[in-house]
Amino acid sequence: MAIQTTNPATNKVVKSFDEMTDQQVQEAIAVSDKTFNEWKNTSYEQRAALLHNVAKLMRDRKSELSKLITLEMGKIISQSESEIDLSANILDYYADNGAEFLADKKLSPESGEAFIRNSPIGVLFGVMPWNFPFYQVVRFAAPNIMVGNTILLKHASIVPQCAIAIEKIFIEAGAAEGLYTNLMISGKRSSALISDTRIKGVSLTGSEAAGASVAESAGKNLKKSVLELGGSDAFIVLEDADIDNAVEMAIVGRMNNNGESCVASKRFIAVAAIADEFLEKFTKKIASLKVGDPMDPETQVGPLSSEDALLNILDQVKRFEKAGAKVLVGGKRAAAIGAYMQPTLLTNLKRGEPTFYEELFGPVASFYKVKDEQEAIDLANDSPFGLGGSIYTKDIKKAIEMADQIDTGMVFINQPTSTSPDLPFGGTKRSGYGRELSELGITEFVNKKLIRVT
Repeated sequence: MAIQTTNPATNKVVKSFDEMTDQQVQEAIAVSDKTFNEWKNTSYEQRAALLHNVAKLMRDRKSELSKLITLEMGKIISQSESEIDLSANILDYYADNGAEFLADKKLSPESGEAFIRNSPIGVLFGVMPWNFPFYQVVRFAAPNIMVGNTILLKHASIVPQCAIAIEKIFIEAGAAEGLYTNLMISGKRSSALISDTRIKGVSLTGSEAAGASVAESAGKNLKKSVLELGGSDAFIVLEDADIDNAVEMAIVGRMNNNGESCVASKRFIAVAAIADEFLEKFTKKIASLKVGDPMDPETQVGPLSSEDALLNILDQVKRFEKAGAKVLVGGKRAAAIGAYMQPTLLTNLKRGEPTFYEELFGPVASFYKVKDEQEAIDLANDSPFGLGGSIYTKDIKKAIEMADQIDTGMVFINQPTSTSPDLPFGGTKRSGYGRELSELGITEFVNKKLIRVT
């Protein structure tokens, strides 16, 4: 795959980049390894100062960086701006709290003294996706730089300018050469790097296939890995829910980031008593969404990230129809030029059909009517994925009881699955393993060293 910026609003190539040679990659790993041996001896105060500097530069350049995101992958401009804000907040969060999270933990042995010390492990390799070009990188890099590790980052090939911009910001903020390094290489070359003995761990956010490849390589080489893969989040509406609010949340949950999000609400499940009302209002809302230029502040849904992404989801909708699904709204390309998809709503999807278990990555929602709460839970769990989900009801106790029975890494009540620096993020089943963000996210790539005194 070529490493280039293709504006999905026009499908025109804007800029192309050469891949790094094998020698350049080897040199980058060597520098990162050398820098680790210096960075691991810095204080938490020094590391925090760097992260704060990076956060400040991101905020100062929010307009420029946001436009770069929108240019390369089609996110509407207001959401690109929010992504930069979130990324800066994550950097500040770990700068402010990292030392406390990593502090020695005193134990109480039968005799003597003992404590756990969190130590960095070395060079880490991150493989990150295009859908949140800054946020995905920062949530991996910020905690691990605070730990004392160094970062090699292979970004998605369709967002090379975002990848370059992140590295430049780290350097300008005062990072030593090799502390954060952008590897301009194809995805095919990523797994081969994991066998390098200087790389001590790997984190990937992406597809199931990419995750399986990275996990296989990491396993063969006895290295820790963290994977955040696909999702097919259930959005469950109960009888006592505020239907108008649930519909508003459904639009946010499904159409945010043009629907190209692992934790987007994808399967909308309503109990029989209110299903027809919810479906009628949800259908009207989807039909009213404005599709257009992602740089236009009035646009509600922009293009998909690429022409290939558009063609893939159009093909999915056709296959769903052949399997018996009904298209209530949309289902087709939205414009002759650009990777635009009509916001789409499907019904009559049948459990047991292969299509039922696929992830829909774009502005396409599926709706299900169930008789009661137990059937809603059963349907929510009938998925190979287990990332997030949400429940809408005024009865919080009942919602928590239902959340206990839903097999996902996250369940949100009365709002779609979302992200925040202080909340752990991750899934189960085929959605991957490990956690990012919060205190949990900073301890994935550390050596929890026992020190015992007798």
